[in-house]
Amino acid sequence: MFVDQAKIKIKAGDGGDGAVSFHREKYVAAGGPDGGDGGKGGDVIFQVDDNFSTLIDFRYKRKYVAERGQNGAARNCTGKSAQPLIIKVPRGTIIREASTGRIMADMSTDEPKILAKGGNGGKGNVHFATSTRQIPKFAKPGYPGEEFEVTLELKLLADVGLVGFPNVGKSTLISVVSAAKPKIANYHFTTLSPVLGVVKVEEEKSFVMADIPGLIEGAGDGVGLGHEFLRHVERCRLIVHVIDVSGIEGRNPVEDFEIINAELAKFDEELAKRPQIVAANKSDMATEEQIDELRSYIEDKGLPFFCISAATTMGTAELINKVSEVLDTLPPIKEFEPDPIPQAELDEKAGQGQKFEITEEDGVYYVEAPWIEPIMRTINIEDYSSLQYFQRVLISSGIIAKLEEMGIEEGDTVSLEGFEFDYVS
Repeated sequence: MFVDQAKIKIKAGDGGDGAVSFHREKYVAAGGPDGGDGGKGGDVIFQVDDNFSTLIDFRYKRKYVAERGQNGAARNCTGKSAQPLIIKVPRGTIIREASTGRIMADMSTDEPKILAKGGNGGKGNVHFATSTRQIPKFAKPGYPGEEFEVTLELKLLADVGLVGFPNVGKSTLISVVSAAKPKIANYHFTTLSPVLGVVKVEEEKSFVMADIPGLIEGAGDGVGLGHEFLRHVERCRLIVHVIDVSGIEGRNPVEDFEIINAELAKFDEELAKRPQIVAANKSDMATEEQIDELRSYIEDKGLPFFCISAATTMGTAELINKVSEVLDTLPPIKEFEPDPIPQAELDEKAGQGQKFEITEEDGVYYVEAPWIEPIMRTINIEDYSSLQYFQRVLISSGIIAKLEEMGIEEGDTVSLEGFEFDYVS
């Protein structure tokens, strides 16, 4: 089963929490705080693996979560950082952010790409000791790791793409010029998934050819099977347009040529401008008049024209030599550059840690601020300096100012993520 699209969720590991600890040792008085920092959460890394040819594995597992960093410990021990989560994908996979469609990475090279960064570890209480606060009974929680919903889209890496109507002989052609063994039969849509073949020209010279499943009129709008595979032509440096010059199925070769090119342009304007070679297949079954009519039409457009018979290999060697010659003049296979993160998204992320909502009901002020929950885990409500730190967090985040704006009065109850306390001005 050929699967070339998938949607998954990825989440990097959260950082470990800082520790609250004090040095305890015989004969050492007032040892002071020695809580260590938390470890860093694991990154989510994508890496190319040439043993994979489809995205089918992502149909069965849709959520990937990296490990969180270990918490800090006593004696200034830093928690262990988590190992990265490595996700292997086929070469040519484009990774997009599902919500915006922006390209995050093009997995066309062997270089691994970090798509979600693990959160940093929180600071232990050793960092909060001052001359006036010598026994800090609080620490900082670990920072959350990045998380995204992403779409994976496989765009095959091929130098040459074979396009044309169903049953024009594309599969036969790739089978005689390479070691590829596609299914070949005398009916439409024999090929249900793209087929790659390596075409050897000389001892140390070769190129990759892709047999794209047959296109039909309306493919650019989702008709037939071809629309599912047009994306695989996008990277091709050169298009070989295979046409049944014999007209044995009752179609006009010239009309076939125009229809397929119109579908390519409808899918992507750049495809219409891609260098193209026309291979008039089944010429052994065509009349001289049919061949001359198509040759005249194609050459008037300035395109190279070759008469071939894939079934008997007639003319295939000349076609391959021309393909190789043209490829030598073309730039390398197209790679997609990652899109920059929009400024609005950067601004939103920068303020994400301070977002909150306050509602008032029967004299109780309910504060919803999920980001504050890990901070509350490290607060010791029985310690004055710890409560002072908590109060500074509420002030700096704007929660206190918002409560006062809403008319809170001394003694009113505040419910903060399930923790209730009386407001004191």
